[in-house]
Amino acid sequence: IQPSVHEALMEGRPVVALESTIITHGMAYPQNLSMAREVEEIVTTNGAVPATVGILRGRIHVGLTDEELEFLASSKNVVKVSRRDLPFVLSQGLSGGTTVSGTMIAAHKAGIPVFVTGGIGGVHRGGENTLDVSADLTELGRTPVAVVSAGVKSILDIGRTLEYLETQGVCVAAFGESREFPAFFSRQSGFQAPYHIRDEEEAAELIASALGLGLSSGVLIAVPCPQERAASGQVIEEAIQQALGEARSKGITGKELTPFMLQKLNELTGGKSLDSNLALIQNNARVGSCIAVALSKLQKDRRKGNLPRQEDTTPPQPVVIGGTNVDFIAKAQNPVILGGGQTNAGRVRRTFGGVGRNLADCLSRLGQTPLFLSAVGKDEHSESILHYCHHMDMSAVLQLEGKSTATYCAVITSAGELSIGLGDMDIHHQITEQYVSQFKENLCQAPLVCIDGNVPLSTIQYVCQLAREHQLAVCYEPTDENKASKPFLSDSWKALTYISPNLQELRAINRTLGNPLPAGIEYSE
Repeated sequence: IQPSVHEALMEGRPVVALESTIITHGMAYPQNLSMAREVEEIVTTNGAVPATVGILRGRIHVGLTDEELEFLASSKNVVKVSRRDLPFVLSQGLSGGTTVSGTMIAAHKAGIPVFVTGGIGGVHRGGENTLDVSADLTELGRTPVAVVSAGVKSILDIGRTLEYLETQGVCVAAFGESREFPAFFSRQSGFQAPYHIRDEEEAAELIASALGLGLSSGVLIAVPCPQERAASGQVIEEAIQQALGEARSKGITGKELTPFMLQKLNELTGGKSLDSNLALIQNNARVGSCIAVALSKLQKDRRKGNLPRQEDTTPPQPVVIGGTNVDFIAKAQNPVILGGGQTNAGRVRRTFGGVGRNLADCLSRLGQTPLFLSAVGKDEHSESILHYCHHMDMSAVLQLEGKSTATYCAVITSAGELSIGLGDMDIHHQITEQYVSQFKENLCQAPLVCIDGNVPLSTIQYVCQLAREHQLAVCYEPTDENKASKPFLSDSWKALTYISPNLQELRAINRTLGNPLPAGIEYSE
């Protein structure tokens, strides 16, 4: 992830993902490069951070430098990369432009909820016989990213595409004055979108609702091409029929079909289709950026409690009790770390961790959104954490005046081995029995309770006692060798359902229980 994008995500600022197939396969050089630069500039001007996604020498990049944009724009042998292509392209160290599907995957993994493109793929004409259906549609059905596009490319079967999106459970809404579903180059397709949103605030509410439900499916926001630069539907349709006939006669199918059709349409319409294409991409970038800004503001307001929360009718949540940390990871550049107060060259990055927070994050990404009980300070670190964890239920986390959010600094050798770790973890002592007991009702109804070794002993014993009384499933993550034994200092451990120690933690637990070490294990790694 490019540093400017990573920083924006950490701080909760709006970020807009952009695809790169339009650069590598949609337009000729150098027009593709000037278009890519212009779209990024539009995103920036409208208050968001652009994150163009591409594959460079076997690595996914979220956010590209100008040199990387130029490399993709000018390279001849780059791959068009969808979901199915990612494993091969990465394993072979190849470069490529990501499709809507490929970009959605990267955007979701990076934590970017809004993605702008020209038009999505769909069911190809004759698809009822060929089964040629774009992976963009199935991706929208399984990846929770909002895609802002000018509808579906008009070379496709728009009616069947809308039917397929319905089958995939994708919420589709037309943006602006009309409910008419746009047809890429032209504003009219003859089909109505299922829903209609008037402006970026309504779009932000829609996306926030979809993300809040944890449906794991995307949203398609269809934005019509600007009136003054839209192509005539009849002119485009005649050109499409001619281009389709030529594609059939040449045996062009699959991923080669769309680039061929777009180039042929540009020729047949005397450049009118390309002009419309550029206009709609620029317009989508403007609209998508405004939506991302509105969504960021909405999420920030809700985190601050400025808006009423919707009444919770969901099943009982899992509960996670544990630490929240800001981690600073410093990796040395050279094999030998020099002492004596010298500065060693290396890379330092900030990430958000804490065993409990990591568990709650994973459960949230799996659609289980647990109630998270933890403690942070009221400082610059806590603000960044709350921004980063916007997809989690952080409503019960203690924010304490005069306390420091837990921080951890790891110095790692160039080979990846931990050289030294320093931690300021005192705030974990504030995850007290008195604090946790306020959520007794949530605990007693929880399908799963997770607790980590950072939590004070008395709190662990309280949770284990509740678990015995109410037959609760409790997962204990020992955290480290010095903390692993806490439940095993009494009979509390008998209430645990799961435990996940490494070998050193298991040795410590074994010693606490007074059991002999099995022969040979002391040498195992």
